[in-house]
Amino acid sequence: MAHTRTAFFLDFDNVFSGLFKLDPEVAVQFATEPGVWLRRLATTLTADAPRRWLILRCYLNPAGWVNHRDDKGEPTRLYFSRFRPSFVRAGFEVIDCPRYNATKNAADIRIVVDAVDALADDTRYEEFVIASGDSDMTPLLQRLRRADRRTMIVSPADAAEAFTAIADQLLDSQQLLALVQGEPVDLDDLDDEANADFVPDEAYEQFRTIVTAEYEAAGSPLNMAALAYRLRSELGPVVGTSNWFGFGSFARALETLDLPGLHMSQHLLWDEHRHDPPEPAAPGAPRTVLPEPVERLADQLSLPRLPEAWWPSIYETLSAYAREHRFNLTQCTSWSRDRLRDNGVPVSRGAVAFVVRGTSFGGFPLHRQPPPTPSEIASAFVNNVLSRAEAAQIPFTDEEANDVRSWLGSPSA
Repeated sequence: MAHTRTAFFLDFDNVFSGLFKLDPEVAVQFATEPGVWLRRLATTLTADAPRRWLILRCYLNPAGWVNHRDDKGEPTRLYFSRFRPSFVRAGFEVIDCPRYNATKNAADIRIVVDAVDALADDTRYEEFVIASGDSDMTPLLQRLRRADRRTMIVSPADAAEAFTAIADQLLDSQQLLALVQGEPVDLDDLDDEANADFVPDEAYEQFRTIVTAEYEAAGSPLNMAALAYRLRSELGPVVGTSNWFGFGSFARALETLDLPGLHMSQHLLWDEHRHDPPEPAAPGAPRTVLPEPVERLADQLSLPRLPEAWWPSIYETLSAYAREHRFNLTQCTSWSRDRLRDNGVPVSRGAVAFVVRGTSFGGFPLHRQPPPTPSEIASAFVNNVLSRAEAAQIPFTDEEANDVRSWLGSPSA
């Protein structure tokens, strides 16, 4: 049986800490049962054949820890060293990476050095899986691409766009939590696996056929959301798993088709030679044009492009979920999406997951007791977004930051 020869490098501190902020129970499951999810990962989001793990390395700070509560509810420290035997039993080579300053250990440097060394090995590793959300490793991804190797990023956080855009595949926090828990690894709102047999190249050609036929037959501008929905329905999960065939978005994939006279707006596409340009939105229509500072965040941090009036509903719905349920990210995104759509706010699960992650990394995870209020969720999410913007060196004046807070429903600093 054919296999994909794969090297796997895991920054344990980075991944475990990120998962722990989202869901402590699943994070502990990730760390105590690595052999279980590793077997699932061997056949998840694969290109040609199941993975054969030729290199398995886990980089771990044995003195690292997170705040935790014991079985009696008393605060304690959960040390990373307790998980070392689990990874050894799963076949990982565990490499100790103690801190060399107050905030960093040597894991990222060791991963870069070891991955570059692997490129020079006699064995040709066809795929490199890097489990980390640390954008410092962006040059490594660029080096692997130049060497014509496939790459997958496994990240529990909203990693920088420049980092994830280089990879062939991204396994994000929701997909990683699903993998650990044995659930289907799928963020597609359609939850439709009926057409999962397409490989990306075949699916891209089918994509080209469908879009070209629709474009040539259209007598007026086409709705991009409706066309994307149809494509997801007909092509199945390969659209999501390949991230639009490696182009990163529906619009970028459309541009590769070289359709004659193609013009696109935020919602429509049309042929400038055959169609009249779409009319501007009526004054009473829902606002979809983002303020310039918010547009920057949408472009560079993948902030969901949602109307201003929707954000408070999202926070209220997430708070209601936290009050009424034991937290599970997969259930949370599905339940919240359905509740919001019932209330006339048609958001995607991906948008909900984006807010949940931001809330968790902003200090108010939904599993917290007592559950966070809508205002706490809003404040944590917006603070996280602005913090990520600062880390990504996206400049904002105080006035622009206030515009962002106002649009996202958390006007107070």
